[in-house]
Amino acid sequence: MATSTDLTSRRCKPCEGGVPPLAATAIAGLMPALHPDWKLAADGKSIRRVFEFPGYNRCIGFVNAVAWIANTEGHHPDLEVGYGRCVVSWWTHAIGGLSENDFICAAKVDRLVD
Repeated sequence: MATSTDLTSRRCKPCEGGVPPLAATAIAGLMPALHPDWKLAADGKSIRRVFEFPGYNRCIGFVNAVAWIANTEGHHPDLEVGYGRCVVSWWTHAIGGLSENDFICAAKVDRLVD
């Protein structure tokens, strides 16, 4: 089973497709390494977490930090941004499901606030 430290010490690997998404057993082994607020979608193809902040500026600062992680890793989430609230969703578009990259990035986002 992976730990948060294991994941944050890794780097994303380029994924252009041609590999299968993670199996349910692999996902189950990686989820405990993330903050418990990360939720697996019902279809098992993405993970998401809602982050809340005391105001807009703090939220936008967080969004910019997530964008920096995404650009550094070459792996980008879907973001929903509102006043004091940001929903971060990870999935690997090229394979239509989850890859290890999603868990690496989610763990790095956890370090921003936890």
